Amino acid sequence: MSNIPVTVDRAGLWDAEALSDVAAATFPLACPPNATVDDIDIFISDVLSGERFGEYLTDPTRTVLKAVADDDIVGYAMLHVGVPADPEVAEAVNLHPVIEISKMYVLPGHHGSGVSKALMLAALQRARAVGAAGVWLGVNQDNIRAQRFYAKHGFTPVGTKTFHVGNQLHNDFVMRLVF
Repeated sequence: MSNIPVTVDRAGLWDAEALSDVAAATFPLACPPNATVDDIDIFISDVLSGERFGEYLTDPTRTVLKAVADDDIVGYAMLHVGVPADPEVAEAVNLHPVIEISKMYVLPGHHGSGVSKALMLAALQRARAVGAAGVWLGVNQDNIRAQRFYAKHGFTPVGTKTFHVGNQLHNDFVMRLVF
């Protein structure tokens, strides 16, 4: 575990490749045990590439926050403004305006060091600053550690959704925090 001070700030286009590297290292850790390596690789290639991060970083509906320790990006969170695309999720979340925390990952060497907490506090501060009524996220139903972390920050389960990883379909809890 690292005890290096962490700074959370908005990422820029110049961070796309470094964010992609962090995403490739961290995403597999959050996947359920039955996720195959091939499907994880497809997801990383399709959703977490440097090119895709370039798109996210220039999308006006998204904000990417980076956690930096010792001049290295050690984690990130992605916020997305807008009504959930899935009607069942939109009904469960039932907040307007709402922000999705669509991704939040920290490198394993920094788990338990306060990086996740710093990212979450920055994400919630950003959501409040833009006038959101609350935030929501999806978390894999097998990822108990993440569920406990979100609950500690006031999130409560309000529904379920499915999530595609490559060719596999996984089940997520939808968790919401009302401001």
